[in-house]
Amino acid sequence: MKRTLVVLLVLVVLASATVFAQGVQEAKKPYIAVVSKGEQHDFWQQVKLGANAAAAAYGVDITFEGPPSESDVQIQVEMLNNAMAKNPVAIALAALNTSSVLDQLQQAKNQKIPVIGFDSGVPEAPAGSIWANASTNNYAAAGMAAEKMFEVIKSRIEAATDAKPVKIVVMNQDASGESLLSRGKGFRDTIVKLIDEKTALSKSDIAVIGNTAYIAADSPRNGKKVIIEMVVPASSAMTDATNAAQAVLNKVTSDNIVGIFCSNEATVKGLLAATNDGATLKSNAALRNVVVIGYDAGAAQKNAVRNQYFLGSITQDPYQIGYKAVELAYKAYKGEPVADVDTGAKFYNYQNMDNADIKGLIYD
Repeated sequence: MKRTLVVLLVLVVLASATVFAQGVQEAKKPYIAVVSKGEQHDFWQQVKLGANAAAAAYGVDITFEGPPSESDVQIQVEMLNNAMAKNPVAIALAALNTSSVLDQLQQAKNQKIPVIGFDSGVPEAPAGSIWANASTNNYAAAGMAAEKMFEVIKSRIEAATDAKPVKIVVMNQDASGESLLSRGKGFRDTIVKLIDEKTALSKSDIAVIGNTAYIAADSPRNGKKVIIEMVVPASSAMTDATNAAQAVLNKVTSDNIVGIFCSNEATVKGLLAATNDGATLKSNAALRNVVVIGYDAGAAQKNAVRNQYFLGSITQDPYQIGYKAVELAYKAYKGEPVADVDTGAKFYNYQNMDNADIKGLIYD
């Protein structure tokens, strides 16, 4: 009798332990690793907020990590390695350098772990390694900046001569990230097209110069009336962005610079640092007629737009980038079909920046 009771007690304990283990397993949330290009900029903080919101909505756990700066490629690789060691059900990745994460992408593919690209994604990744992307159409968004600038400087372009050309400067943080490359190229191609189609000038009057990563095989190079200079600082460090901006400003008069496009928050901050938060753009007679358009947001850039130091800026929707990245990752994990998502962009200036459809997109 005692032996029977002991056996029954053991069976009850084992059954309870099994039920408990099953309950723990069921309660454990799926884990999605989000590896960003950074965490410091206001932009990435908004991406993180969106990612966290999606995690809450879909009942998953996430980690959101990014290196101290966008030049710290190896640090990002280690973050990705550490995240993969935690056995995620999916990964969202904005790669600083695709060639540096090829092994990790192959490992994820072998293990059937969905990888979702976000922001600049993972350009030129091996076929089948990226399931979908959540990102802005950066080429089109920068083209919008070119259109807005052209409206203001068209008459000055038309007045350009071989003896007195005009210059338009495009400032890009680096020459490797796909999002920045797309922005630089989008602005370049659109401004060339507008000059060719909407003025008496043609492509033969235009020369694209500067960093070779931003000069296409079919870019006009021999014109003498309009110079489009593609500028890249020595590194992504703030000091180099500021130095590059100062070098451009020093040539405003001698090079007859009529417009400057800063293709991301870092180059905007460099320009603002070189101009007393933008105030010098209005107080200095030599700089007063330079039309500046930025990209992204942040308190300093918003202030520059509100005070009309900048004509305006292009805003992405970083919150939606983060949200959609995690949403796509979750859906891919669940076996649902996923496809690229354009998270959108808009032009804002002092007149519309407080409108309901804009103010939520321009973060501090």
